[in-house]
Amino acid sequence: MNVQLNQDSQVENFHTDSFRFDVLEGLKSHPKKLSSKYFYDKTGDHLFQRIMAMPDYYLTKCELDIFKNKTADLARLITPDNEPFDLIELGAGDAMKSTFLLKYLVEKGIDFTYMPIDISGNILSILHEKLSNELPNLKITKLEGEYFEMLQKAATLSSRRKVILFLGSNIGNMSLEEAESFCRALNQNLASDDVVLIGFDMKKNPHTILNAYNDKEGITAAFNLNLLTRINTELDANFNLQQFQHYQTYDPVSGACKSFLVSLTEQNINIGNDCISFKENELIDMEISQKFSEEKIKELGEKSGFRMIGEIKDSKKWFVDTVWQVK
Repeated sequence: MNVQLNQDSQVENFHTDSFRFDVLEGLKSHPKKLSSKYFYDKTGDHLFQRIMAMPDYYLTKCELDIFKNKTADLARLITPDNEPFDLIELGAGDAMKSTFLLKYLVEKGIDFTYMPIDISGNILSILHEKLSNELPNLKITKLEGEYFEMLQKAATLSSRRKVILFLGSNIGNMSLEEAESFCRALNQNLASDDVVLIGFDMKKNPHTILNAYNDKEGITAAFNLNLLTRINTELDANFNLQQFQHYQTYDPVSGACKSFLVSLTEQNINIGNDCISFKENELIDMEISQKFSEEKIKELGEKSGFRMIGEIKDSKKWFVDTVWQVK
């Protein structure tokens, strides 16, 4: 038991050190930046659940439409040969959408193991308990950590063909250059004929997009500001949340939907022994939610070493789940 406690402590310290390094590096850069991957502590998980339930937040509803109503089509695309495989979900969260696919595959008696990857151990524990109750015959191997590190671990656990799910337009949380780099790295971490299903939010009426990220209730603002609270709690910082304001933009030409926090005054913030200076109206770049055209999706796949084998859109044609195969 003492050995396990020491191991848990070492893992926690490693995560804290990585968090501190990334936060300080981001806030010392110009312009200042924080990584959106750190939004998801326990409070962040809860706030994101509330965001997904908002009437104007269409992304979840659109992809849920695909997974709920076109499940058989999805299954045919990712399991053409009916051979055993590992279904790996990057950033699994609560697996609300993928659960429809999991149920379908289990009911059809298809041999697969579900491997959810998430940086949040809290959400993985909740997910494991939920799926164990709902689908007792489902084989689950949960993987807590960074995507590529956990993909490499999954490869050591099983030599079976891999099917990767990257849903919720998580690919949109990267700039176009970062998305291309990510997809190339994803390709390099997979074997020939492995399959990737990626959710892309399509360009559409800019008002529809902006309303999804700029809710009047202030839930998205609270979601962004919660990262400052997390830094206060875990890294001994002294952010005053009243001195920062959420700001949202959308550029319909580039497709970049970006969120910022604005410093409302000139101030110094202490993070442990480090001091970060803010000018009045200085920005922290918090998150990008990139929107895609069909041409850009096709180009991204080809540049990254994949070939498209199919795609499924929601009923409004606002969102697309594209299936690529490693060449």
